[in-house]
Amino acid sequence: MAEADRFLRLPKAELHVHLDGSLRPATLLDLAAAAGRDLPASDPGRLREYMRVEDARDLAEYLARFALTIQVLQTPEALERVAYEMVQDAAADGVRYLEVRYCPALSRDRGLTLDQVIAAERRGLLRGERATGIRTAIINCTLRHLDPAVSEEIADASVRNRHLGVVGFDIAGGEATHTALPHRHACMIARRGGLGVTVHAGEAAGPGSVAEAIFECQADRIGHGTRLIEDPALTAYVRDRQIPVELCLTSNRQTHAVPQLAAHPLRRLLDQGLAVTLSTDNWLMSDVTLSGEYALATGQFGLTGGEIRRLVLNAVSAAFLPLPERRALAGEMVAALDRWA
Repeated sequence: MAEADRFLRLPKAELHVHLDGSLRPATLLDLAAAAGRDLPASDPGRLREYMRVEDARDLAEYLARFALTIQVLQTPEALERVAYEMVQDAAADGVRYLEVRYCPALSRDRGLTLDQVIAAERRGLLRGERATGIRTAIINCTLRHLDPAVSEEIADASVRNRHLGVVGFDIAGGEATHTALPHRHACMIARRGGLGVTVHAGEAAGPGSVAEAIFECQADRIGHGTRLIEDPALTAYVRDRQIPVELCLTSNRQTHAVPQLAAHPLRRLLDQGLAVTLSTDNWLMSDVTLSGEYALATGQFGLTGGEIRRLVLNAVSAAFLPLPERRALAGEMVAALDRWA
């Protein structure tokens, strides 16, 4: 209990978590009932067990569970509620800064526009900020299988809604079967509009997908990047330029990006000096918290207090915030880390 409390008290920044993968089971039940949708379980405990993905053979099967959450995220009220509850849950877990990512095009089944989806999400995040005092931001995703025109529409909406806390643009989805190349122009729209760009890569596909993200899509950060280590020259390139890599231990094991946790490259990337960060990916499907992932990493890889501190500050440095705000957040986190230590 003391060890769990230690990581709960650790001040943290969360850079990689999906809104549609992080609903509370009770909320999923409520929203499904309101929408007239059936679920495979009727109580929160059994639903949590069902939604935890331990039987997937690859990323594609892991992503299949999202059909159940996306079907209930079709109203402004549902989006606002889930976003609000995410801030509550993050704050309870000791998170001080939270970037929430979602593909707004997934919530258009009942006629919502991209702007309406983003606005609803922001209302929930702002309510959460006021209730908890933590800082939040939005990353809008496209998906690799979508038409590039849709990606460009999402990028345009992201730039248009910077005033609502949109700070970044992401390419997610089926990596093994869909290249990121068709979405390059959407990334350029986001970059020209002042947004950060992060791309899921090196998870279901090899290090070539990381190279594609960096050189073709000009990614500022890499989502997952688990297989980057397979290419020493590219690993050195990412290290030398301190391109942040958003690692997600439990998710990477569930999607078989690594065969088991002991094979995860976190320790090797950390030892080589890369700007690695620790995130959760999906609180519901992976049944994780960020505190739990720090505890898991420490137990598996023997992280020192200094290395834990480095992971936290790497995430703060990589946040898609204006430099003055990032520096202010870093100052707050350093003081909190000193108290934690």
